[in-house]
Amino acid sequence: MKHITILVPNGPNNLTSIVGAYKILTRANEYFVAAGKRTPYKIELAGLSEQVDYYGGLFAAKPHTHVSAISKTNLVIIPSLNHNYHNAVKDNLEMIDWIAKQYARGAEIASVCTGAYLLAATGLLDGKMCSTHWAVADDFKTMFPKIDLQADKLITDEHGIYTNGGAFSFLNLLIYLVEKYFDRATAIYCSKVFQVEVDRLSQSEFIIFKGQKLHGDEMVKQAQTYIECNPQEKLSIEHLSAKFAVGRRSFDRRFIKATGNTPVEYAQRVKTEAAKRAFESSAKTINEVMYDVGYTDLKAFREVFRKITGMSPQEYRAKYNKVLAA
Repeated sequence: MKHITILVPNGPNNLTSIVGAYKILTRANEYFVAAGKRTPYKIELAGLSEQVDYYGGLFAAKPHTHVSAISKTNLVIIPSLNHNYHNAVKDNLEMIDWIAKQYARGAEIASVCTGAYLLAATGLLDGKMCSTHWAVADDFKTMFPKIDLQADKLITDEHGIYTNGGAFSFLNLLIYLVEKYFDRATAIYCSKVFQVEVDRLSQSEFIIFKGQKLHGDEMVKQAQTYIECNPQEKLSIEHLSAKFAVGRRSFDRRFIKATGNTPVEYAQRVKTEAAKRAFESSAKTINEVMYDVGYTDLKAFREVFRKITGMSPQEYRAKYNKVLAA
């Protein structure tokens, strides 16, 4: 019988993705058996402790077994953590070592949301793509600079390692894994039972851009503040670099090193975030919002907006406008 391990890390982490993974995979097993297909997977919760408490002891998880009792598994699922990423790494060093050994023995590894911190701590993600919750992107990049973070992606799939974006998007990852480990029919069945969209691959529309400020370049921080406070300006990077008495090439180099974006990309993200807020909370037309954020070419505005959010301005406004929905 093949084996799937759902980890229960030490610490007050997130119970939802553990329970959700167990429920969906168990239902997939049941459907598989009922359909007369091959032997289902053995699904086990494994941890370092006999019991892990959540939400001040209101809930608890009791793993089936200790990770050391599992010598070989086919798939390891790392659940999301609950805003204590650095402590979680320190509290689960034995589990991190076990994950690395399982991968070396042929297991595939999937991390949910901020569970990517435990996966990254193994070193297995160095030089590879990774997604996690967009809200921790800056901290994650600072802690793990060798990883190719793709914060806009909902799911990454590379060399037997899967990662996914934020919060309840772990349900999309589970449906993706059900298709990989069972089949398409089982994935569609589970998507209908749990009402999870099939084939959703992006979390771009949910990202709230707050700027990358976890760096020590004060000139760049001042430039970021200027861009953020003046989204209506049709920005000239030459003018901006001159404002801070820095040559254009040096300005670009320092800005990219500090933020991971060129100044133009950063300004586009700021303007798009301002446009998103306007579309969500006002009755302004597409053109009015476009002018408010410093664009005069509708085609250019649409292209930038779609590149960043994965949706057109019209689609975004129709989906999220509070005034139209009232």
